Amino acid sequence: MLTITRELRDRIVAHARADHPDEACGVVAGPAGSGRPERFIPMLNAARSPTFYEFDSGDLLKLYREMDDLDEEPVIVYHSHTATEAYPSRTDVSYASEPFAHYVLVSTAEGNGEGDPYQFRSFRIVDGEITEEDVQVVEAYPA
Repeated sequence: MLTITRELRDRIVAHARADHPDEACGVVAGPAGSGRPERFIPMLNAARSPTFYEFDSGDLLKLYREMDDLDEEPVIVYHSHTATEAYPSRTDVSYASEPFAHYVLVSTAEGNGEGDPYQFRSFRIVDGEITEEDVQVVEAYPA
């Protein structure tokens, strides 16, 4: 299960909406080994595409060096789908290289449901296997 603060969830959704009609992408880092998403890091979709996302390789290298320096790891890798449901595509699965990360997808497609302008779903993707997991939204993490 992914436990995430309302603030982080809202920031991910806001990024997805702001970049629409292109896919948005980013990372939420947390202390190594904690599994706790804490630091929101929106990234530029180098592909600038409504159907595909790609992290800029230079930005990604910089991010991983920064996380190393701060003893962090990617807890969430997120991106948006602009015209389809929030479910990993074959391409998404092929790019999933963090076995311990939560892969969050936000759909900004029209018609997600009455009164529900987006979908926010989380998955584990390990060795090509997709497993959806529950998302628990909290106001704050326990001390």
